[in-house]
Amino acid sequence: MKSIGGYFSLELPFVGRGEFYPSAIKLNTGRACLEYILRNRKCQKIYLPYYTCQVILDTIQKVGIDYDFYHLNQSLEIDIPVTINQNEVLLYTNYFGVKNNYVMELSKTCSNLIIDNSQAFYSKPLKGVDTFYTCRKFFGVSDGAYLFTTLDLKLDIPQDFSSHRMLFLLDRLDKTPEEAFSEFHNNESLLDKGQMSKMSKITEAILASIDYQAVADKRCHNFERLHRKLKNVNELSLLLQKEDVPMVYPFLAHENDVLRKKLIANRIYVAKYWPNVERWAGVSAYDSYLANNLLPLPIDQRYGDGDMDYILETINLK
Repeated sequence: MKSIGGYFSLELPFVGRGEFYPSAIKLNTGRACLEYILRNRKCQKIYLPYYTCQVILDTIQKVGIDYDFYHLNQSLEIDIPVTINQNEVLLYTNYFGVKNNYVMELSKTCSNLIIDNSQAFYSKPLKGVDTFYTCRKFFGVSDGAYLFTTLDLKLDIPQDFSSHRMLFLLDRLDKTPEEAFSEFHNNESLLDKGQMSKMSKITEAILASIDYQAVADKRCHNFERLHRKLKNVNELSLLLQKEDVPMVYPFLAHENDVLRKKLIANRIYVAKYWPNVERWAGVSAYDSYLANNLLPLPIDQRYGDGDMDYILETINLK
């Protein structure tokens, strides 16, 4: 029986919709999802993009299978087609949530496909395609991931607990982002060291309290507001499709690394995806050019027109 009465827990709104993916397998991290797929598919080799995070390679090496990289072209698509054998898989990232059409086309020609939707939370999984999502790239949670797979899952893994990792989320409200930044990194470090677990009940409760349509609408609106001013100087050709909900506005231009420093100096925080790429692909690779010059401009649900205009003013394009 559930308890009745006593002290209160954190108050979360109930919007009557529940989680966005109620039928998914709920794990603690995206890397846990990938690890589960690789271990249970019993594949011998995986092909992955140079343009991805270190965590992906760490997970592959943890499982102990062979791997090889592929390059991207200027459309953020596979540069040279990869031949996949029966006991091999190909991992593709739905970059920034704007490559849904390409994911669809790729699924028609590659049967052994894994889609990393960490940057594309709203992109629905394709039937028969292993797909995973990382919740904290889109929402204020300390962990949480969703997995869709045709594997017959028998998960004998522990329940995760999130309370000791939530300080950065609370401090982000109480303090400045700069003051809470070390706690954010502490949470990431704890996840790096953690084991595969079931999603925590705290994370489930937070994810069940989100108005997903309002979040999607705000992200798309902010994306389009930036795109109207930046599309003529952005080296990436971007067009939101009906079902696309972007994670960020990916702005690519020569010597953008200088602009990155200017944005950060003006408290517009843009991450670098990813420092490891140049080491893997080499200085002259297009993948390294992406890592060094692509600016993921914030367009998420916390911000409105004034914030987007401030970003444009800082870039000198308002």
